[in-house]
Amino acid sequence: MYKAFILLTFLTGIISTKSCERAAPEVYTKEAAAPQLIHKTAERLTDIIIYDIFKPPVASRIYAYTNLAAYETLRQQYPHYETLAGKLNGFKAVPQPENGLEYCFPVASIFSYITVSKALTISVEDWDKYEEEMRQQYEQMGIPDEVLARSVAYGEQVAQHVLAYAKADNYIETRAFRYTLTQVPGSWQPTPPNYANACEPQWNGIRPLTLDTCTQFTPKPAATYSLDPQSEFYKLVMQVYDFNKNMTEEQRAIAYFWDDNAVVTNVKGHVMFTEKKMTPPGHWLGIVETLAKHKNLDMMQSLQAYTLTSVALYDAFIACWDEKYRSARIRPITVINENIDQDWQPFLETPPFPEYVSGHSAISAAAGTVLTHLFGNNVAFTDSTEFNYGHGVRSFKSLKDAYMETSLSRVLGGIHFWDGAFEGTHQGEKVGEWVWSKLGTADKMQKPEILAHQ
Repeated sequence: MYKAFILLTFLTGIISTKSCERAAPEVYTKEAAAPQLIHKTAERLTDIIIYDIFKPPVASRIYAYTNLAAYETLRQQYPHYETLAGKLNGFKAVPQPENGLEYCFPVASIFSYITVSKALTISVEDWDKYEEEMRQQYEQMGIPDEVLARSVAYGEQVAQHVLAYAKADNYIETRAFRYTLTQVPGSWQPTPPNYANACEPQWNGIRPLTLDTCTQFTPKPAATYSLDPQSEFYKLVMQVYDFNKNMTEEQRAIAYFWDDNAVVTNVKGHVMFTEKKMTPPGHWLGIVETLAKHKNLDMMQSLQAYTLTSVALYDAFIACWDEKYRSARIRPITVINENIDQDWQPFLETPPFPEYVSGHSAISAAAGTVLTHLFGNNVAFTDSTEFNYGHGVRSFKSLKDAYMETSLSRVLGGIHFWDGAFEGTHQGEKVGEWVWSKLGTADKMQKPEILAHQ
């Protein structure tokens, strides 16, 4: 027994020593730069955003700043990737690492991502556990203690720089505002089943990342409210009404697949309960992960795609929300219940903000436009982002095919009129093109569709 104990102690010591051996920098840097680590961290953020029930515009803000911090940190190892300092409104150069010292920038990047995420979400304890999990994983790679500590510290330094930038975006100042309803015919009213207050009515006051102003891509005016059966508006109403009453199984599948309602209310008799689900920006960043894996992108290429997409999502929400609360148009369920059929219910739950234009349409088109520039016009892919939430799997011939279906889903779901859905798409495309013109056309900007095959 004593000899067995000595042998076990000896073997444990060997294993422990081996696990803590100092690896060569090129070895541990390559291992730390495995793209699955940034994908795993991105998935963790989405899970926490779902758990904390952040509204879609707020979720886009969280994604934008976390990816920005991680991108600016990792590009220290890849200087041919241009900094976004001076390109994003008011964003200044991040602190630089000290010359002559050894860093592992993939480690710094992940910890920069975690630090910003922890600051902008609620579930801090979950991030603490994940942070420790990642630290142990890096230790097992043989990264020297002093290099690991220095890299973590640098990542946190960049994160604090980005958080200071975020603090000045007017988010805090918009927290106390409460929307005042009007009695103008055709104006938005809270909708069943929750009759919730208006979501983020001052979001147009948030500082854009690339847009000159929130009104830069204002859509054309919405169809004028009218109950005249010959009017354009009434025809839009009846279109939604008829669609919803005669949906095919395929149309139901399209509507449900793109639901992306952060909180869905279920009513069973006298019992009401809610389900948490993915937000629209979370869905599109899940698509980024799908494409990155399909193209075998490395960590830096993946972060570029995450970051540019996040910027497009963020700015598209600002542009779209500006129009929503300017036109403040009524939702289909309100006008149909009051004037056509008091028992009619849309297939999807109506979210708590004005109809025109569709937010999901706008942000999807913005993200899809940027991703099309990165990956090409005809990138076929299968989207299983929300399979675990019961929304199935769908395949698309291109990114535009996907975001156009997103717009259609809002009409089929009974929560948007046709013009609200597709004018949102046009606005989002313009935002996406603008973001690409500001961030993606420089000579040194790396395109995954090219690099993935080198």
